[in-house]
Amino acid sequence: MSTENTITTAAADVAAAPNATLDELVGTTTNTAILPEPDAHAYDEIATGDADPLILGGHKFTSRFILGSGRYDLNLIKATIENAGTQIVTMALRRCRTTENNLLDYIPKGITMLPNTSGARNAEEAVRIARLAREVCQTDFVKVEIEHEAKYLLPDNEETIKATEKLAKEGFVVMPYMFPDPIAAKRLEDAGAACVMPLGSLIGSNMGLRMRDFIEIIIANAHVPVIIDAGIGRPSQACDAMEMGADAVMAYTAIASAGNIPLMARAFKNAIEAGREAYLSGLGKVTEDHAVPSSPTNEADYIG
Repeated sequence: MSTENTITTAAADVAAAPNATLDELVGTTTNTAILPEPDAHAYDEIATGDADPLILGGHKFTSRFILGSGRYDLNLIKATIENAGTQIVTMALRRCRTTENNLLDYIPKGITMLPNTSGARNAEEAVRIARLAREVCQTDFVKVEIEHEAKYLLPDNEETIKATEKLAKEGFVVMPYMFPDPIAAKRLEDAGAACVMPLGSLIGSNMGLRMRDFIEIIIANAHVPVIIDAGIGRPSQACDAMEMGADAVMAYTAIASAGNIPLMARAFKNAIEAGREAYLSGLGKVTEDHAVPSSPTNEADYIG
């Protein structure tokens, strides 16, 4: 129908029913779908926020943002943690000194410390570091990191599986950092991991989700939480990871290298929460070979 004919038809409708509402007039010129009344309680079962906890080793957390602490100015750590809303903070054992400038002295009360085994080159070294961290930090949580080359810092999945199995038997809540191999993820789960932590891209690179296809396979088949670790460089990338169905995101470099560190921490917090709610809401379908009218012309166009 031409624009001229549409205008003529609309004018005729107005003349025929001068007191009609806009909805009535629109209904006379288009095949507007009659949509069912929304059920006010249809989404009551979708829990978010405090009612949607992240569970790790039987411990519940309402935040799905895990924060690294590697190179911050110690005086900024408290403000960063508070703006991030995080409940878990990672740390390398070497940052816990027994004298001055002990990182633990700057962490707010109530935060769960997640010591990592950074520096370990094999399972034996990772287990030894984890045991020391348990004594120093008074926690059963440990993030297993095993890398034995310095250029790419890729995790050694085979050694990580060995360490995970041993530490899980000793009562640790083991959170293994891994290269995103779906088969290795299943083996880590079978070894007793409380979650799996596949890298999004090279650690410290801020490149984002370069390993998306493999991470999606891990998410689809995991029976433990999947936490994206390493390479997340922007809040939008963190949101994207959560929209994929990841259970949490760990970030550090993107925040530590920001111009305003506490503000960037808050941006990540908001992005992770938005991504989680988008995932729970059910994302709309994507169409690539045709357009879909934004104003529905029939019920099928509206509900897909």
